[in-house]
Amino acid sequence: MKVLIVGGDGYCGWATALHLSAAGMDVTIADNLVRREWDKALGIAPLAPLATIGERVHAWNKLGKGEIAYRNVDVVDYDALAGVLQDVKPDAIVHFGQQRSAPYSMIDREHAMRTLVNNTAGNLNLLWAMREVTPEAHLVKLGTMGEYGTPNIDIEEGFIDIEHKGRRDRLPFPKQPGSFYHLTKVHDSDQIFFVCRVWGLRATDLHQGVVYGAHTEQTRLAPELVNRFDYDHIYGTVLNRFCVQAAIGHPLTVYGLGGQTRSFINIRDTVRCVELAVNNPAEQGEYRVFNQFTELFSVGDLAEKVAHAAQNMGIGVTIQNVSNPRSEKEMHHYSTDNANLRSLGFEPTLLDDAVLRECIELALANRERIDRSVIDPTVSWRPRVSSLLA
Repeated sequence: MKVLIVGGDGYCGWATALHLSAAGMDVTIADNLVRREWDKALGIAPLAPLATIGERVHAWNKLGKGEIAYRNVDVVDYDALAGVLQDVKPDAIVHFGQQRSAPYSMIDREHAMRTLVNNTAGNLNLLWAMREVTPEAHLVKLGTMGEYGTPNIDIEEGFIDIEHKGRRDRLPFPKQPGSFYHLTKVHDSDQIFFVCRVWGLRATDLHQGVVYGAHTEQTRLAPELVNRFDYDHIYGTVLNRFCVQAAIGHPLTVYGLGGQTRSFINIRDTVRCVELAVNNPAEQGEYRVFNQFTELFSVGDLAEKVAHAAQNMGIGVTIQNVSNPRSEKEMHHYSTDNANLRSLGFEPTLLDDAVLRECIELALANRERIDRSVIDPTVSWRPRVSSLLA
């Protein structure tokens, strides 16, 4: 099977490229490496140093466990993107090629607009290229559970059966995105659902939970294959951030009351879920949604788990509630399901002390690279007081 991974140099993309290649698939990465440029502009860096994309691909191919090709392509450049599809003729396209940070999208108008153009225009470019070049290909698109928000009803998988004034229908589940980034993911889902209905394309939309973890089976095989592990306030997801804070004696900073509940998934399970979706494609004209997560935790619960794991390692940890920079419900109902992936045989990796210890040990091994100044949040969702008084 030929698989094109758009955004294959990123956290989820790189781990997925290695996993699918090891599974015997013919993998091509398409990525313009802009995320590395954004790191430089923001003054941040991943916990462990990253090899260049050339070094990464060469190291993997040299192992003889599979082969990966690389193409430097910007999703906003339609002609270049369509050219890659023409050359590769993929059976499946895994789309990770987006700006993935909610805080990044809320920095200011410029960063919100950059997120919108890269994500929404790039997604539409890919759909048009599929229509014109590879209409039989199966799109596996990384969405986010954040599209749903925190409704006061149970979250279904993409669609909901409703009755209104005596009539029934099955409609897309209502979306309540919490940032400009999440709003672009809603646009993506709407675009994909539309082209499946109108053009007969086929797609699986993976509404993924918050990803954590450092290693997969393949990233351990050579130093050049190490994946990015972000801990800063822009790209560092909450569990990774807590593990780094524990390693350096920084209080675990819980935003607000800590009751914010979200879905979570280990990076090892991310790659396995993508493989399941690729190997079990949607039908022509079908748009389906998989809620891709393993467990639900509140932010406060996660802090307690990390503190417990750290203490078992002999590391003293404190938990500190800080002012929440985000506009979000801090105590709310949150219940959802992932029946579609479980029906394909998905068996989750659960969060335990061993997983947390692995992340903390990675932080300890790279302690000299940790920049304390980028951990605490500086991006606020809330309007400036001066703008309210204007």
